[in-house]
Amino acid sequence: MPPSSSPPESPEGSHDGLRGLVDTIWHEIAKFGLIGLLAFVIDLGGFNLLYHTVLEGKPTTARILSGVAATLFAWVGNRSWTFAHRRSRPVSHEVTLFFVVNGIALVISTLCLVVSHYLLGLDSRLADNISTIFGIGLGTLFRFWAYRRWVFANEPMDVDTSPWSEDEGDATDEREATEGESSTPDQRVTRPSGR
Repeated sequence: MPPSSSPPESPEGSHDGLRGLVDTIWHEIAKFGLIGLLAFVIDLGGFNLLYHTVLEGKPTTARILSGVAATLFAWVGNRSWTFAHRRSRPVSHEVTLFFVVNGIALVISTLCLVVSHYLLGLDSRLADNISTIFGIGLGTLFRFWAYRRWVFANEPMDVDTSPWSEDEGDATDEREATEGESSTPDQRVTRPSGR
């Protein structure tokens, strides 16, 4: 039997791809969780502040406004940190997808409150907060899945381009070195001007 032209794959080599995938997903989940926790504070805190002051008796309006404020925060945080290594779409396309996904998540969250408050008659402050937290949880699961699937869907780049990257100077040099090596413009890593 003639010798093989390629060396056999080592057992460690087959695990490197899986280890890299798990590492990428773990980092995305951790960053998404931190941004989500801060957005949750904005969302629930905003809901309670609005509902118990200027929008008393209007839980749905308070829920929508607090959800929009949390969504704006989450877009900035997720775009510039959580999924910065996946960015390659034009900002206008990305932000449109992001707000569509968050609009759907806000509908999920608001429906939980509407069902609890109006259909089930559970209209105490505690019941409103519990249904809001439950709805935010369902919306969050949907958002993480949808962000990875549609909004920040490109394969992770080899270099973290986020502003908070530890190796920003090295990353810039590496990006500039690899930008010209791509065979098509669609594969090139683009960098916003002015950085």
